[in-house]
Amino acid sequence: MKNGKVILAGAGPGDAELITVKLQRRLAEADIILTDRLVNPEIIELFANTYAEVIMTGKQGYNQTSHSQNEINEIMVEHALKGKTVLRLKGGDVAFFSNILDELIALEENNIEFEIIPGITAASGASASTGIPLTARGYSKSVQFLTYNPNSSYAPEAWKY
Repeated sequence: MKNGKVILAGAGPGDAELITVKLQRRLAEADIILTDRLVNPEIIELFANTYAEVIMTGKQGYNQTSHSQNEINEIMVEHALKGKTVLRLKGGDVAFFSNILDELIALEENNIEFEIIPGITAASGASASTGIPLTARGYSKSVQFLTYNPNSSYAPEAWKY
């Protein structure tokens, strides 16, 4: 049996009309959809294959009802090895403050083909909806996005930059 494929996709900032055409097509093709709590359910209702199995992964910090990243990796790999098309759907952009590297490693280790579909990150969505640009000539020439990670391997000095 030939391995399936995993699609890692960003669902954008919440508005179902802001997903990409490519994501819309892949939702219609997917056998399994793993989605997190930040994805607007309307996206799945409108565009997903009606026969797709939808698995809610939670992904709400350290909430007990959330699947761990290892569990998510195992679910993706398990179904792809059965020849299924698996779509891992995340809020915002798939590679922005995400665990995509862990997922890619799991897929590579199991020789599973993958595709990455970017989504609009919430920062860009908020900028567009408010009419306030993230950068503007004469006002700001750069923008930085930071996230707090209480990982003890990071030195407090790292946050000075």
